[in-house]
Amino acid sequence: MTRRSVLGAFAATAIAAAPTFANAAGFLRGAGDIRRIKMYSGRTGERIDMIYWIEGNYIKDAVSELNYFMRDWRTDGVKSMDLRTVDIMAASHNLLDVSEPYMLLSGYRSPQTNAMLRSRSRGVAKNSLHMRGQAADLRLASRSVNQMARAAIACNGGGVGRYSGSNFVHMDCGQVRNWGG
Repeated sequence: MTRRSVLGAFAATAIAAAPTFANAAGFLRGAGDIRRIKMYSGRTGERIDMIYWIEGNYIKDAVSELNYFMRDWRTDGVKSMDLRTVDIMAASHNLLDVSEPYMLLSGYRSPQTNAMLRSRSRGVAKNSLHMRGQAADLRLASRSVNQMARAAIACNGGGVGRYSGSNFVHMDCGQVRNWGG
């Protein structure tokens, strides 16, 4: 059996395993048989660089570590992140062809943190997907907000918000939509 036939079989399996995404082939482009995420938090100083999915399965310990990393650092509250959002983040990163890790600005947000942020900014949704563990706000020094947003939009897996004034992109696994400039 050749490497090409193994990868072809994997690709067929991976596409069948991702029915929740309208553009599964594009979403998984270049994913191979692993999915990896690289991030750091400027707030906590923590870094992760991990394979969290291999051969069609999420790695339980990696997902637990990822949930903790993406916690609400203000309250130390941890929520299980919706892995569809992490998949969008990883696929977008892959499409951008960068080795630089994302800077995570916000993952999970407790209702208290969301209310506090909402009182300070009109850009924070009352029923934010961050409170469900379904969203992340990210930045890359080597890519513009527009480049990051275009990569996330190409995944066709959820919402993408451009926040050029604050230099970050919002990615979520909610309805496919995009906003901002």
